[in-house]
Amino acid sequence: MGEHIKTYKDIDKSILRAIPNPTTEGYEIKIKIPEFTFLGVNKQPDFAVVYITFYPKKKLIELKSLKEYVYQLRDVVVSYERLINIMYDHLKEVYEPDRIRIVMICNPRGGISSKLTIDSDWGVRGGEEKYRDWVGIEDSWGVAM
Repeated sequence: MGEHIKTYKDIDKSILRAIPNPTTEGYEIKIKIPEFTFLGVNKQPDFAVVYITFYPKKKLIELKSLKEYVYQLRDVVVSYERLINIMYDHLKEVYEPDRIRIVMICNPRGGISSKLTIDSDWGVRGGEEKYRDWVGIEDSWGVAM
């Protein structure tokens, strides 16, 4: 009997918990996950820094559950392109924010680094492009927008 290899289909979004937003006034929450780890498609560890920019409506991200959600990824075999999309879908579905932006800056692998970004404000993602703070901005790889 072989060992079960966890894939993206095994990522459990039910780990994510919400807490009520104490206000209806608009504000921004920024979350940094500096030690984000998962297994790449070759079953080798991948490392990244993840930045989440979150504009809440009724629900806030419970950070303890986000940490547990992230911990489960340490033994999941997945490409970072698929992983950022799954995280985006899970966080958007569970927390129903006014806006969510995820930036994943992956450590070099074979001498090449990657930076991936998804923003619910983008029209291509169904957004209204009402914030548009991403338009015409030259970003620095060291700082998430």
